[in-house]
Amino acid sequence: MTIDVRKRFRELYAAPTDRFVEMEVPERTYLAIDGSGDPNTAPGYARAVEALYTSAYAVRAALKKRSGDAFAVGPLEGLWSSEDPADFVTGTKAKWDWTMLVPLPAEVSGTDAEIGLDTATAKKPDLPAARLLTLTEGPCLQILHVGSYDDEAPTLARLHAEVMPERRLTWNGPHHEIYLSDPRRTPPEDLKTILRQPVRAS
Repeated sequence: MTIDVRKRFRELYAAPTDRFVEMEVPERTYLAIDGSGDPNTAPGYARAVEALYTSAYAVRAALKKRSGDAFAVGPLEGLWSSEDPADFVTGTKAKWDWTMLVPLPAEVSGTDAEIGLDTATAKKPDLPAARLLTLTEGPCLQILHVGSYDDEAPTLARLHAEVMPERRLTWNGPHHEIYLSDPRRTPPEDLKTILRQPVRAS
């Protein structure tokens, strides 16, 4: 059996393009690597993404060896934060902190993850080491952005200045992006990205 988290949690990987919708995001487990700076220029960003996928495929192999099951790897996700949320609207990428993620299905055991992470480190010791991260984001606002990553700013500005104040909500965790398209194969204007913000009553 091949496990696909996008099919299992369809509602988490979909949203309208014209409005933010409210949803409850359950506890999820990820492979994660932290970093900071502009993802286009920070030397650690590309290495982090490579390390995540190396680790994910190694964990997948460990699960398959133990159980006979495998899982579809991906998509890449990211948690983004800054001391000033306006940095996302202004595109001040040098001030961004990020945690890049690859989701894991519940069938992956702690032992599977440990074996996979050890295998990945042995295979590519020059890459940063991934870790396990469990998130319970709870209530969130979510929208689908179609277009270049650099064109997200007006949507985020509307979220911060209009949508959240109108609904009497405030931040309850870092900005979360889910990259549904492969930027190596998709024109910038066609990229599909879920924009998610955990929230709580203000």
